[in-house]
Amino acid sequence: MMKRIMLACLAILLIIEEWLWDGLNALAHSLIKWVRLESFEYWLSQRTPNQALVAFSIPLMIVTPLNVIAISLLARGMVLEGLMLEVLVKLLATLLVSRVFALTKPQLLSFSILRSIYLAITRWLKWAHDKVVDAPIYIWAKQFKVEVKTKFSAWFG
Repeated sequence: MMKRIMLACLAILLIIEEWLWDGLNALAHSLIKWVRLESFEYWLSQRTPNQALVAFSIPLMIVTPLNVIAISLLARGMVLEGLMLEVLVKLLATLLVSRVFALTKPQLLSFSILRSIYLAITRWLKWAHDKVVDAPIYIWAKQFKVEVKTKFSAWFG
């Protein structure tokens, strides 16, 4: 019974991670097109590994002070405000980091430490995915995601 609960929790975490990463990366791409910064994206994708590392660090420098503020709000007993800010910061961080990573992945993976971290995370995600792929909640979520994407494409295609 405990194993089923743990697998269901793992499935939920993987679903959230997948939806956020894919969805926020797509949103960032759409925002870039909307504000006509495609040439900036191209420029960024052509940077050297050191420049890509600096670009990848910028979203972290943007969200870290906001994380500190969220923690401060929580410490002062402003739980709702702190949690709301933390969720917003996580979404912003994922949006920025996923897009910059997608654009600079080859350059970033030229650093052995980042490549090792990336490979470790990728192996863990594959292991976790293999464990939950047959879980009913995961199957339902995958089907639901397809339906949402189809409807979203029909509305905004």
